[in-house]
Amino acid sequence: MARFEKGHKLATGRPKGALNRSTEEMKLTISRAVNNTLSSISKDLEEIKKRNPERAMELALRLLEYTMPKLKSVDINGSLQVDQRIQQITININKKEIPNE
Repeated sequence: MARFEKGHKLATGRPKGALNRSTEEMKLTISRAVNNTLSSISKDLEEIKKRNPERAMELALRLLEYTMPKLKSVDINGSLQVDQRIQQITININKKEIPNE
């Protein structure tokens, strides 16, 4: 019986990252369909806009998601720890005179 040596590859098959044929064919089919649709999408949206402007706007906004990235809100949390004692607080009050109305 032969011993397994380090670095010896027993597995054969697709290289790492390679697509199988059915996945590749599916992506190609979808890509062709999208390309055909893109050539008439502006005209199609105009037709929808005539019948239902609200629906046309909804569709346009949904399509916009694929052209512009969404901005995400960012929460910043922090804390500050002060280990010194307050020694003096000075408050200056400037009194302004208000003319009589």
